[in-house]
Amino acid sequence: MSTPDEARDARLAASWEANADAWTGAVREGAIASRRAGTDAAIVAACAAAVPTLAGAAVLDVGCGEGWLARALAARGAHVLGVDASAPLIERAHAAPAPPHAPAPRYAVASYEAMAADASVARGPFDVVAVNFALLGDPVTPALAACAARLAPQGRVVVQTVHPWVAAGDGPYEPGWREETFAAFAVPFPSTMPWYFRTMAGWLDALRDAGLRLERAHEPLHPETRRPLSLVLVAGRG
Repeated sequence: MSTPDEARDARLAASWEANADAWTGAVREGAIASRRAGTDAAIVAACAAAVPTLAGAAVLDVGCGEGWLARALAARGAHVLGVDASAPLIERAHAAPAPPHAPAPRYAVASYEAMAADASVARGPFDVVAVNFALLGDPVTPALAACAARLAPQGRVVVQTVHPWVAAGDGPYEPGWREETFAAFAVPFPSTMPWYFRTMAGWLDALRDAGLRLERAHEPLHPETRRPLSLVLVAGRG
């Protein structure tokens, strides 16, 4: 019999299986307002700023989903490996056209647990390890430590996540599980999804515990409301 934590983890994983088509459509049709407003541009810019040049850089896109970021970075000359625990999303990433005149991204099915347990999974070293809105569970320290272990000596982990002060909404500003219904999205999603709300201090603690040292933090703002769209953290080995 599974524990409550194991049941929740299983439901989180299953949601990405059930929502693969809806998520792929929402991303590729530009149906997510925050992405249009600046979060897509923010993660690409942060990855580009983490290395002297993306051309020829080795990049690991962790939790790559249907592969949009892998394609965006490959279009700038990076050699990208995208990994995700959802086989249906990796299938959709494989099916997407590669950027013209650029190194084609590679994709593989791999979970955080597999990366933490086996150094040969998504073997490095990588100049950039990008984790874009993909650290949804708890704890995150093992996943961040697995990312850190795959860095080149001067490599950087780039994390984009929901901004804690905004994501807290009307709820308490304290860590805990929340439920994503996708009601704000322009397309229906078959399954809701549990996700773990983490405070700013919680993120900083997780980076430290994973052996990473925060170098930069960026809070992209909505161009009209001037409220934070997300939180971007750039860290190197501690």
